[in-house]
Amino acid sequence: MNSHIVKLSAMGMAGILAMSSNGVDLSAKQRLLTDNTAVAGTTLALDKYCSSESQVEKQSKVSLVEASGAATLECVNAVVAEEVVLNIKYDRLGIAKVKGALNVRAKASTTSKIVGKMSNNAACNVEKVTKSGWAKIKSGDVRGFVKKEFLVMDEEAEELAYEVGKKVATVQTTTLNARFLPSTSSGKYTLVPIGEELEVIRDDISEKYVDSFIEKHFNDKASKKLISDVDKDLMKDELKDWVCVQIDDEKVFVAREFVTMSYELDRAVSIKAKQEKSKSGKSSSKDSTSGGIRTSMVAFAMQYLGNRYVYGGTSLTNGTDCSGFTMRIYQHFGYSIPRSSAAQASFTRTISASEAQPGDLFFYGNGRSVGHVAMYIGGGQVIHASNARTGIKISNAFYRTPIKVGRVLR
Repeated sequence: MNSHIVKLSAMGMAGILAMSSNGVDLSAKQRLLTDNTAVAGTTLALDKYCSSESQVEKQSKVSLVEASGAATLECVNAVVAEEVVLNIKYDRLGIAKVKGALNVRAKASTTSKIVGKMSNNAACNVEKVTKSGWAKIKSGDVRGFVKKEFLVMDEEAEELAYEVGKKVATVQTTTLNARFLPSTSSGKYTLVPIGEELEVIRDDISEKYVDSFIEKHFNDKASKKLISDVDKDLMKDELKDWVCVQIDDEKVFVAREFVTMSYELDRAVSIKAKQEKSKSGKSSSKDSTSGGIRTSMVAFAMQYLGNRYVYGGTSLTNGTDCSGFTMRIYQHFGYSIPRSSAAQASFTRTISASEAQPGDLFFYGNGRSVGHVAMYIGGGQVIHASNARTGIKISNAFYRTPIKVGRVLR
């Protein structure tokens, strides 16, 4: 791969550097880069470094440089002390453009085993394209074949990457406390394991943002009690130490020192779903009775991977929330379970996580009450309707601490 630098004169910087309350924000196409690295084939792991300069100082300096009309993009970045680094992981970038999810198969055949799924806008490295219209790809831990017609590639993919990349905070400690408010005196919402990627909602938290957040999310007696012990004055002095992230459909806060920030594209998810066996290595007679249903439930749920999340919805095709998703799956196989995640938790028989088999339900919440449900598919994974951005997705079963694991099938 040949390296090159993309140089843009300051004459065009007014359209490139968009100033906002968040500081300097490079627009999608212009996050084009200063590190002598070839643009072709990026995973858009854009690690953004910001100096300790105030945003007001940065904005003033950018305005001066723009007015001079004499500096290159490299010069502007030096003045602003903000750098965008583009890490190349793919020699040839491909991005899935599908409704729902794209099957990754072991061989170039529609009858071959499905080894992974790529959601819409997930990225891959295209290793080769066959004459029969298949692309051999690698995405995350998944390697296999996808139909070329469902991929955007090369320059078109590079352009799209800047539009669909998301800023994430990757957990760097064994377990990280996600809190209701940006303060160590705030109650814990859940625990997040090392390596988990959390979508960043805001990484420059202001007093105004926190005041608005509290007014919106803690406006009744029960919710106010969750934050009653927080020292609000101390919290506002330490806002720079926190990041607001999204976990499912909730916004919570994590300590900046325990995460690394980057821009990422989604990757394929490996399909590990299988019939779990007992510790003896053999399925029990009870498990065998329900094993066929469990396998079928997983296959049925997988059909809707990538479909829309809609709060209050119950349609697998047009939009559903987490409990609507699990309710409809069970309903399809003749089982009636309650509508809400909390009611489903009460309805199911509690089992240990180590006993979980495909079809069992994992319940999550804020430590006090259940607020989210997912279905176990085997291999340490769950499928769930997460939030409006991701829709129905596959996650590590312990992407957050489960409150309960419940069983309906006997």
